[in-house]
Formats: sequence, structure tokens, C-alpha cells
Amino acid sequence: MKLEVRNIRLTGVVVCTLCLCALFGCKDKNKPDSRYGEVEKPSWTIPSDYDYTSSMTAIIRVDSMESSADDMLAAFSGDKCYGIAEYKDGLFYLYIAGGGESTVMLKLWSAHYKNIFVSSPIPYENDSLLGTVAAPYVPVFTVSK
Repeated sequence: MKLEVRNIRLTGVVVCTLCLCALFGCKDKNKPDSRYGEVEKPSWTIPSDYDYTSSMTAIIRVDSMESSADDMLAAFSGDKCYGIAEYKDGLFYLYIAGGGESTVMLKLWSAHYKNIFVSSPIPYENDSLLGTVAAPYVPVFTVSK
């Protein structure tokens, strides 16, 4: 009798698991999500003839998923890169080179989604600070076209 009850319980667990997988999907969270594309990691570079004059401390989320050290965050004005962030302990630290721009846009290459996401324009001021470790800046990103 005990064996039959265990088999029924085990069967119930398996059926429930299969139903949940069918309803919500069974995917490995560590496996890259390619629903946005298959963009290779970019080779962005910072111009060497500029001084770093602004800084940003940011936490990045895409589709409620936090970024990782495998991701790449950079500041741009047009096609020119003005800074590449360093990732440490869940935060991105970005120094932005001055170039006379009034706004910059952030570009995020997500290792998980294999695509580039772009932020809304961010006002740029020399010697400014945007976000801190205690209160990091949280930019909003959209999929790059």
C-alpha cells in the first residue's frame, strides 16, 4: 500500500512539473536567450585623446534580468565611444570622456541576450556624477535596431 501511495505522489509531482514547463517554459537560465538576435561582442574602444570628466555608477537590468561581468556597457555620442564601463560586484563604473556633447547614450551588449540595447539620451555635463554605490543610476534600455 505504501509503495502505491509513493508512486501516485511521484506521478503527481512529475505531471505537475511537466504542466509548469509547458505553461512557463523549461529553459536553462544560464543558456543565452537568442530572442533578440545573435550579435557578437563588440570591440568598442575609447579615444585616447580625451580626458575623463564625468562618471556614472549604474546597475543594469534588461527584461528584469541583472547584467553580469560578461556584459559590456559603453557611452556614445553618435558612433563615437566616449567610455567603457568596468563591472564589479553587480555595478558598472563608467568614466565618460568630454567632447562638448550635451547628451550621451549608453549601449549595452548583453551576453545573455546576444544583442545590443540602447538607452534614452542622458544629459552630459563635465565633472558630473550620475549614481553612487548606495543609489546607482538605473538606465532604461530598448533593443537596438
